[in-house]
Amino acid sequence: MEKIQYSPIQKNPIEHYISCKDYTVSRETFSVFIDKQSELLITTPRPKPKNLGNYYESENYISHSNTHKTFTDKLYQFVRKFTVKQKVKQIEKYAKREKSILDVGSGTGEFLAACKTSGWKVAGVEPNKKANKSTKEKIGEQVYFKIEDLPKKQFEIITLWHVLEHVPNLNEYIQILKSHLKPEGTLIIAVPNYKSYDAKYYKQFWAAYDVPRHLWHFSKKSIRLLFSSVNLEVIKIKPMYFDSFYVSILSEKYKTGKQKLIKPFFVGLWSNIRAIFTKEYASHIYLLKNRK
Repeated sequence: MEKIQYSPIQKNPIEHYISCKDYTVSRETFSVFIDKQSELLITTPRPKPKNLGNYYESENYISHSNTHKTFTDKLYQFVRKFTVKQKVKQIEKYAKREKSILDVGSGTGEFLAACKTSGWKVAGVEPNKKANKSTKEKIGEQVYFKIEDLPKKQFEIITLWHVLEHVPNLNEYIQILKSHLKPEGTLIIAVPNYKSYDAKYYKQFWAAYDVPRHLWHFSKKSIRLLFSSVNLEVIKIKPMYFDSFYVSILSEKYKTGKQKLIKPFFVGLWSNIRAIFTKEYASHIYLLKNRK
């Protein structure tokens, strides 16, 4: 295991926040620490980078497969079809003449395939071999296993849909992202929000802690501070409404051991209603640009 001694944001001190179990693969318990100054949460101790892949080797890890075995699998696949269309609509607003996009953590490739169909020049990064192959088959182009393997090319749009929380070397990674973003380009990042009502309701059972795969857990403040170090600023924050329902259904199962629908549906609904006033949704999409 690897122990993180301080926060990657200004090397701030950290202290224990919560302990959570890995319900997806190992059943191990992991600690989550908080940097109170930046509001960043950190999973530590954590598996070393070379061993992290072992915690993704499960059909239960849905973003690397197209399985339809359980109700939550079917719900995920259904929602994904809808959200892919919404994501393509979102990036069209920021398209320039070239329409070039890099999707980091492309999973099984549905989003990139939809982008290509819409006339985008696409590139992808996906470390999982099975998912990488799936993306490659869908877009008919090379998909890189590591962002470091990318040629020296810049893109108008770079997307990370629920990916940043998985990256071990956070500061180095955002510098690489910045180097691949065109001066007038847009970086789009989606991450869970531990300050949402559903996170507070389910506490250690909140499925979006997803330890140890989620190494970092973000708030709005931590995202702003993190990216200010590379001169990128948040220009817009958008909610991901479906996440509160999906995460609550999983969280209820972790908490009770039973597949329930009605109670978690209302927890997810109430989370979204409260967020109208608090602006703390289950997940947020951040749009970032170079600071002028």
